Amino acid sequence: MIKTIGFDADDTLWHNETVFVATHARLCELLSGYHDASKVDDVLNTTERRNLARYGYGIKSFTLSAIETAIELSEAQVSADEIRRIIALAHDMLDHPVEMLEGVPETLSALTGAYHLIVITKGDLRDQSRKYQLSELDPHFAELEVVTEKDPATYERILRRHRLDPDEFLMVGNSIKSDILPVLEIGAHAAHVPYPHTWVLDEADRDPGGPRFHALNSIADLPALLRRLAH
Repeated sequence: MIKTIGFDADDTLWHNETVFVATHARLCELLSGYHDASKVDDVLNTTERRNLARYGYGIKSFTLSAIETAIELSEAQVSADEIRRIIALAHDMLDHPVEMLEGVPETLSALTGAYHLIVITKGDLRDQSRKYQLSELDPHFAELEVVTEKDPATYERILRRHRLDPDEFLMVGNSIKSDILPVLEIGAHAAHVPYPHTWVLDEADRDPGGPRFHALNSIADLPALLRRLAH
């Protein structure tokens, strides 16, 4: 019997990666005088991967890596105005409105009261808290968990804190790497809700499987899944 449902936030409750995709395109255009878009993407991805342990996830981390990428690609010739424009891209991202995915409000309304609902998301605490507040989803959730990484140890700590057996926990998210595989590894349930875009550094190295993995077409399919699991 599922008692607690954890929800990823970015690209599960509200749009996020589409904002990064659009910003990547603007960054490539900004740096087009130094290299083509493919080269900008390659260097940026390498830089972000190298900096994850230093900066973690989120817009601030992206911005620092973008500035470092600009310095490398320009051989330290990038101008102060170009750096200012990269910072302006970050401001635009931080000021972007929170846009709910289709079916999210209705699904949460259907589950509220019947289940203990929490948000488990990784990234920058201030930015994730801002988006959570702007989403106006707070009445549905008992807690917001902003973590530095989503790995088995993180999920185990959350389950211990809520005094849950893995049998009683279901994680819902779009990321196979972060929301599905580590949850299955600790013996809990995981429901995958696909999203059109996946960040290259969040791509999984294997496919999930087993009786506790549940593939959904959309978040609107979640109540039906829970009814099946209850029998």
